[in-house]
Amino acid sequence: MNRFVVVASVTECEAIRYTPAGVPILALHLEHESEVLEAKRPRRIQLSLSALVVGELALELNGKILGKHCRFEGFIAPSRKGSSRLRLHVQKVTPVAAEQSPRLTD
Repeated sequence: MNRFVVVASVTECEAIRYTPAGVPILALHLEHESEVLEAKRPRRIQLSLSALVVGELALELNGKILGKHCRFEGFIAPSRKGSSRLRLHVQKVTPVAAEQSPRLTD
C-alpha cells in the first residue's frame, strides 16, 4: 500500500497549469516540523517536500493555500519516470491550526 499523511505548511504555490488533456495541476512546496519518539528518545524532524495536486482539488486550492497549515493525504511517486526523487500526490487536504501539530508520538 502506498499511503502518505503529513501535517505541513505550504511555503510555495506555483501558478496552476494544465496538462495537454486539460487536467489542472497545482505544484506546492511543503515544510514539516515535528518531534517523534524513536527508540524511546525524542527526535526532531524537519523536512521539505514537493507535492502535486491534480484535478478538481487543484482548482479548489488555487490561490487559497499559500501559508496555510494543513493535513495532506495522498501517495508518493517518482517526480518523473525513472527518477529517484519522490513527490507527494495530494488527494485530500484538511486545514489544521499550527498548534495542533503532533508532538512526541510513537
